[in-house]
Amino acid sequence: MAGKMNNLEEYGKKAKIASRILAGIPVDRKNEVLNQAADHLIRYQGKILEENSKDIKAARNAGVKGALLDRLMLNEGRIASMAEGLRQIAMLEDPVGEVLWMKQRPNGLLIGQQRVPLGVVGVIYEARPNVTADVAGLCLKTGNAAILRGGREAIFSNRAIVECLQDALKKTGLPEDSIQLVTDTSRESALALMRMNQYLDVLIPRGGAGLIKSVVENSTVPVIETGTGNCHVFIDSPSDLRMGIDIIVNAKTHRPGVCNAAETLLVHKDMAEIFLPEACRALSERNVEIRGDEKVCTLVPYAKKATEEDWATEYLDLILAVRVVESIDEAIDHIQKYSTGHSEAIVTNDYSHARRFLQEVDSAAVYVNASTRFTDGFEFGFGAEVGISTQKLHARGPMGLKELTTYKYIVFGNGQIRQ
Repeated sequence: MAGKMNNLEEYGKKAKIASRILAGIPVDRKNEVLNQAADHLIRYQGKILEENSKDIKAARNAGVKGALLDRLMLNEGRIASMAEGLRQIAMLEDPVGEVLWMKQRPNGLLIGQQRVPLGVVGVIYEARPNVTADVAGLCLKTGNAAILRGGREAIFSNRAIVECLQDALKKTGLPEDSIQLVTDTSRESALALMRMNQYLDVLIPRGGAGLIKSVVENSTVPVIETGTGNCHVFIDSPSDLRMGIDIIVNAKTHRPGVCNAAETLLVHKDMAEIFLPEACRALSERNVEIRGDEKVCTLVPYAKKATEEDWATEYLDLILAVRVVESIDEAIDHIQKYSTGHSEAIVTNDYSHARRFLQEVDSAAVYVNASTRFTDGFEFGFGAEVGISTQKLHARGPMGLKELTTYKYIVFGNGQIRQ
């Protein structure tokens, strides 16, 4: 562990120096490096895809398949999306330097709040190489240095992406150490990073429940907990049958391996007989395994019997837990018991039920008649995101630019002294 810590201290020292430089960089310089980085991703996509193929091969040899393999895989379209994400960040307003408020005290002092970078942001994440570009871009725009520690599953992809980003930094005259990748993917290096209080201002875990739990329990660095997504869709009565089917199919199957995919479907008893057979047929045609309660298994003969564990599971796979509920009250109670606080949706034609759901369901994003798949920084108009925060301090929901800043007080006087 000592050797790992010594190596990481070098990352930390370099990041601290870079963060001080980045904090004073004007927005046009930051936008220039973001656009350069986007160009580099496209220009060197052949190299990135070549390195990604090494990760894919290793994952397949290790038995990884389905949605988990999909999260790891890059193609020209996904690289283009990564590049577009960086360009979108460049076009967004820079929050750094914004004066949030200013007021004059009776003694003549002008006191205000100004938005400033967090400093050095550490991110521990798993097998999604697009996170590398997203997080780096957000940190650059907000004047933060980033120390990235991805999983071993994506190490070749992450190296190739970071090399592109560092080359863009170099060409625009900014410190290459503004973005650093920890290439040691051992558990020891992750634990060492969690204890780098001297250098890290915040640590953000992005991945499955095990990773997030480990960081929350072991970190001495302040943590922003980004969420596991045990997301729910509730089909209320009355509601539009076709709309409900479209929403649950999208929420479950559009990209099942991501945190805003639906994991549990709740159906009002008055909708069950007309909704479940057709909805489950549409889901099964897309290879979704249904795990239902007794009523569901009666209406859908090919459904498997759900266990208590199913209601609390984030599958990140083509599996859906399904339950029939007596009322909106029972649906809300179920969500409050099993939700991870990420995203929940109600499909309803009842305005009062929609209002109740919005008010009583305490998750980061709550939807009426829309798919949970929209809980995403890009979809919310923030550009890319560093993650979806499921806690309440200091950020909640998709973490865009403003969530990567803090504030300081600025005070103007003309000689005042305290009596």
